[in-house]
Amino acid sequence: MIGSLKTILVKTRAFEKEAHGILSYAESAASRVITIEDSYRKLTGLSLKQDELFRQALRCTEQGLFRAAHVMAWAGLMDFIEEKLSARKMKRLKSARPNWHYSSMEELREYVSEYQIIEACKDVGLCSKNEMKALHGLLNKRNECAHPSEFYPLLNETLGFISEIIRRIENFKARKL
Repeated sequence: MIGSLKTILVKTRAFEKEAHGILSYAESAASRVITIEDSYRKLTGLSLKQDELFRQALRCTEQGLFRAAHVMAWAGLMDFIEEKLSARKMKRLKSARPNWHYSSMEELREYVSEYQIIEACKDVGLCSKNEMKALHGLLNKRNECAHPSEFYPLLNETLGFISEIIRRIENFKARKL
């Protein structure tokens, strides 16, 4: 009896996985979130805070809250970048930006714009000029979602945004910054 239940459970899970795989090709299918969740699972070494921010972005996507998903994914990326800055590049950051007065990462977040933090990432070697420009583009997209605008992203745009952020984090991690 228990063996039969286990078999049914295994087959049900296999069916669900296969169904999500098939439905993920449909333009508007919520099953596409499963595909990005698989990509997200490849990320390791995120802090608990970053992990929760990305999970919230995925939950927002599942619920059709695409603007909110952009904002949450961006927050996860910025927390990752700020952690990298504080952990390994703080002295370089202070010499690259001597006019910035802060004593902690919280103060930096409070008084320096994200745009400027991304520019400083290039100066301290955290990213290249092209990566900085791409991050500025992602920030602009996040701003359109976080502030009143006529921009209402759809599922494809949201999945692409989250996927790009995940790829950028993977690239940063691969470099052992």
